[in-house]
Amino acid sequence: MKRYVVTAFIWLLLVLPLQAAAEELLMARSKQPFPETMLALQESIRAHGYTVSRVQRVDIGLTGMGYKTDKYRIVFAGKLDEIRYLSEKAPQLIPYLPPKISIFAEGSQTILVSANPKLYAEIAGDAVEPAFFDRWESDLRSIFYDVSKAE
Repeated sequence: MKRYVVTAFIWLLLVLPLQAAAEELLMARSKQPFPETMLALQESIRAHGYTVSRVQRVDIGLTGMGYKTDKYRIVFAGKLDEIRYLSEKAPQLIPYLPPKISIFAEGSQTILVSANPKLYAEIAGDAVEPAFFDRWESDLRSIFYDVSKAE
């Protein structure tokens, strides 16, 4: 139970700056163990034309603070030209770029969570067409679908 509270707390810290409510999160569950799900996630990200720019381990920091936790990563992914475009058109988005996907083990299954890209549209305001973020949302939903169906 303690692990789930820590996981929820960390996710809230990531999402609070966006003032996201539960319906503004995209989530998927994979019945595969963490390593296979992580591989499927990275493959689907690449298949959708995005680049994984970094994978940050969260579990090491939690373990170092005395928490008992399973595998937990944050995957940063995007398209360089789009990130540059958004940074120029809407500099207020820079702290949220590139988009992030949290992936963590939950027993024999793995959970994926990300902020809905439509939240970025609210932050960008009129500087960027909302259709831009609609495509991001569609791609992210497709990536999550791929990962949840991977075997």
